[in-house]
Amino acid sequence: MSDKEKQNHEGKSEDSPRLEQNKKEEPVSAMGKAISIGFIGGLFWSSLAYLAYILNFTEVGPNLILQPFALGDWKEGVLGQVISIVLIGIVSIGVALTYYAILKKFNSMLIGIGFGIALWSLVFLLLQPIFPTLSTVYELSRGTIVTTICFYILYGVFVGYSISFDYNEFQTSPKS
Repeated sequence: MSDKEKQNHEGKSEDSPRLEQNKKEEPVSAMGKAISIGFIGGLFWSSLAYLAYILNFTEVGPNLILQPFALGDWKEGVLGQVISIVLIGIVSIGVALTYYAILKKFNSMLIGIGFGIALWSLVFLLLQPIFPTLSTVYELSRGTIVTTICFYILYGVFVGYSISFDYNEFQTSPKS
């Protein structure tokens, strides 16, 4: 007797919902996807920014996020950079949720570029006084300014376009 005949004989069919291969995945909500996009985007782009810092493309590393806190000298080393990358991933969840709440309907890379530039301006212009080791924009090297703006733009496009694309796909998909 073949396997198929055994299954049918035992009362189980190939289309049985009890079989693992026939179970359908529950769809993740658009909000859940925005959270994961934010976290992954924060981890990915801050890791690349750390690589740029190691290669001296920029004077500013991911550990900038730890600078306002008196935590000791460890925050300047590799451990501080790694913890900062994870913290940036967590903070990035809030950034992605902000994008989701305000700009999710705009399916354009230009919106992501503007979002990235706005984030860069927020960190390097408005919040600069709370970071004791961050020089003013006028004191930073041209390479640092260009590199950090590019990373923020890439981050903004990644988060923005991913969230907008997913939101628009969710809106146009047939309800099952």
